[in-house]
Amino acid sequence: MRILVQKFGGTSVADIDRLKMVRGKVKAALDQGYKVVVVLSAKSGKTNKLLDLSTRWAAEPDLAEVDSLLSTGEQASIALFSMLLKDSGIKARSMLGWQIPIITNDEFGRARILSIDASRIHKELEAHDVLVVAGFQGSTEDGRITTLGRGGSDTSAVALAAALDSCECEIYTDVDGVYTTDPNLCSTARKLDRVTYEEMLEMASMGAKVLQIRSVEFAKKYNVPVHVRSTFSDDPGTLVAQEDAMMEAVLVSGIAYDKDQARVTVCGVPDRPGVSAALFAPLSENGIMVDMIIQTASREGVTDMTFTVSRKDLEKAIQLMKEIVARIGGTGVEHDPYVAKVSVIGVGMRNHTGVATKAFAALQQENINIQMISTSEIKISCLIDEKYTELAVRTLHDAFELHKPDHA
Repeated sequence: MRILVQKFGGTSVADIDRLKMVRGKVKAALDQGYKVVVVLSAKSGKTNKLLDLSTRWAAEPDLAEVDSLLSTGEQASIALFSMLLKDSGIKARSMLGWQIPIITNDEFGRARILSIDASRIHKELEAHDVLVVAGFQGSTEDGRITTLGRGGSDTSAVALAAALDSCECEIYTDVDGVYTTDPNLCSTARKLDRVTYEEMLEMASMGAKVLQIRSVEFAKKYNVPVHVRSTFSDDPGTLVAQEDAMMEAVLVSGIAYDKDQARVTVCGVPDRPGVSAALFAPLSENGIMVDMIIQTASREGVTDMTFTVSRKDLEKAIQLMKEIVARIGGTGVEHDPYVAKVSVIGVGMRNHTGVATKAFAALQQENINIQMISTSEIKISCLIDEKYTELAVRTLHDAFELHKPDHA
């Protein structure tokens, strides 16, 4: 049995005309001899409307009940699409997460998948050509409905492909693939034919909305090839897969950016063992993710510690830092919410030098000041003033000639 997993997002299920386009993609796969597992999201905007509804009924809605409410968006999508398929003579049925079951932990609103019983899906595919599965959801071991967080339908699809040992997972969306950078910012952005899991992870972590980051983690862990394609065209899209020699030969694959950044500086704290732990432990305990960190050189036994957090966490981070400064000593807390991060990404960096030099020189030429720098094997990130984000993206894209198919 050849099984193909296809996932369609909220814009693809917005109305009956678009669902008919989805049906066309499913029929094409059936014509190629596949049994198809279709994973659907809720209609665009539906999840937000349901969330708004929950806050009208309760000042602090119970998270388990919120998950039960949100799951109805996907339930409507799969029921309607299954009707459409059956009306075309296709043997299909809909399945909710708990019916498979997709077992998760009990972190309602951001549950993580623990296991999937693929045997039920195989059994149903013997009787049906298409299974239409609700994305974004699962259930706890004791039967409570859970949701996987924003973009969770991507994770559902890749996890099902892994559990079924599917040859490929197709993610259909309203864009036709992964680009070298945001085409809305850079007119010369070019669609990539292939990108590695590692590069896609970096792009997703920087806010690229093509794929949800947890879905890429799943794909990498279980080596599931993911094809990002458009519902509204026949473009071949972008393949996300393991790196190979051809992909390693490309020095830089893309430029990413993230405006959800705020900089915090804790000034004049004692430069002694244990201070860093004292500063960052409370942030972790309060669920605040820290990104870039830099410590200035010690002067007369004191130092400054600068780090970045999401803007939504800025006020809480400032409050925590002020409390710590009052306890351990320090001269104050400064912050800047108007910063952004731009990153140069490419697996080719592992085997080549000079990427940082070229990036820094390009930004200097445009008088863009770099406030902080962080690096990994395949990424160089620079924190800059937010107002220069678009200019920085275009400048770096041009510097590495990413508009050329054969750039290196």
